[in-house]
Amino acid sequence: MKHYNTIYMIIAGMLVTVSLSAQQPLRLSEQQPLSLSAQQPLSLSVQEPLTLEECRSMALTNNKQIAVAEQQVEKAGYGVKSYRANFLPKISVTGNYLLTTASMEREIPSFHLPTYVPDATGQLVPNILTTVDGVPIFKEYAFFPGMELNLKPNGTYLAGVRLEQPIYTGGKITSAYRMALLGEEMARLNRQKTEAEVILQADEAYWTYVRVLELKKVAEAYKEMLDQLGTDVTNAYEAGMVPRNDLLRVEVKRNEVELQLLKADNGVRLARMNLCHVIGLPLNSEITVAPHTTAPQEEALPLPDLALRPEVGLLMHQVELKEEQVKLARSEFLPQVGIGGNFSYANGLKLNDNKLLDNTAFSAVVSVQVPIFHWGEGKNRVRSAMAEKRMAQLQQEELTGMMELEVQQALQNYQESLAAIQLTNRSLSQAEENLRESRDRYDAGMETLSNLLEAQAMWQQAKSESVEAGCNAQLAETRYYKAAGKLK
Repeated sequence: MKHYNTIYMIIAGMLVTVSLSAQQPLRLSEQQPLSLSAQQPLSLSVQEPLTLEECRSMALTNNKQIAVAEQQVEKAGYGVKSYRANFLPKISVTGNYLLTTASMEREIPSFHLPTYVPDATGQLVPNILTTVDGVPIFKEYAFFPGMELNLKPNGTYLAGVRLEQPIYTGGKITSAYRMALLGEEMARLNRQKTEAEVILQADEAYWTYVRVLELKKVAEAYKEMLDQLGTDVTNAYEAGMVPRNDLLRVEVKRNEVELQLLKADNGVRLARMNLCHVIGLPLNSEITVAPHTTAPQEEALPLPDLALRPEVGLLMHQVELKEEQVKLARSEFLPQVGIGGNFSYANGLKLNDNKLLDNTAFSAVVSVQVPIFHWGEGKNRVRSAMAEKRMAQLQQEELTGMMELEVQQALQNYQESLAAIQLTNRSLSQAEENLRESRDRYDAGMETLSNLLEAQAMWQQAKSESVEAGCNAQLAETRYYKAAGKLK
């Protein structure tokens, strides 16, 4: 009987690259996965701004990790069909042909044979004439002249049909089939897990790009303030109303903001390339994002349900898989019963040029294998499998507790991010009011240039913190949905 091996699952992930036409608008309803060929340009221009939902959809469509997970599901489905076939009879055709120059030649010498005659009852009795010293002397003898025997196996062939059907295998076939079913379900759960991870990755890339764009706008607005202030101070200096020291202070601040803009441009470029990488576009594609608000809408978050997280299902099936491995290890040392049948045709094997084989035959066999003693091998294998099962159970308990902690941390981070939005908006409002009053007082000659520059720097910092808080809140919301099993 054949043995059936344990199923093994593989999980991996990468990103897929796609190419899109530069002349067509990139919309969610029109997005199709394409391959990037060597003849296509390395840079594409997307005319219409991308929304967060479109970025998610493109990432799900073009991500290689999801493609690998899909292949795992397909592979597991074929595995289920393969193991299901072990319940059915197996039919095979066999054929053998012998080509050889060997032959067997023997010579039988001549000799005399005694004769027999019928008695009154018709029974054959020895045709004895007399006996000499107890040795019978027959009246007549038959003479065998001897002969040569030449047996040639060359050209002998055998063809047949064989049928095998397992009757009892100690649960081996059933356990292997159940493991295949568990493997298929685990592949589906792994695909769901990968999809949630890709959505989170797309959100992180999207909001990072939004953040650097907003921070660049803040730096540009700050530069406009300094440019206007520099013009006013230059005019005042030329009129002899302010010392050259004030002009130098403004120039220093303008140099600082120029450096900030340079860093902001680099940050925007890298963030855009990262977003293109995540959604499957060439890295140098020119894309924009849709108008948005960085602050999430305040609404009640759904209650967490860890049962919806694919990680929980994977852990549960992992324990069930180890249980089936225990049964599989035990089945190796239980009785094995199977039946088989053969229908064959033989031809060839010549004796003195006379063919001996030219007929069909049917045969059936019942195979029974009962393990008796293996020096504790079976018991130790079962104990090893049971130990792996207990390890899987302990891992399930530990990771479930960690996921519960992850939900609480995600909820706390989200609440802190909402509080940060309120505080940064309040600080921004205060910084704007402070800047306005400082500017009015400076124009009236009642404020020093240092205080005005400090007020402008405070505004820039408050505005930047407000942008950071809004983007962090958006990501905190996504992370909570993922931890709560609600991210789709």
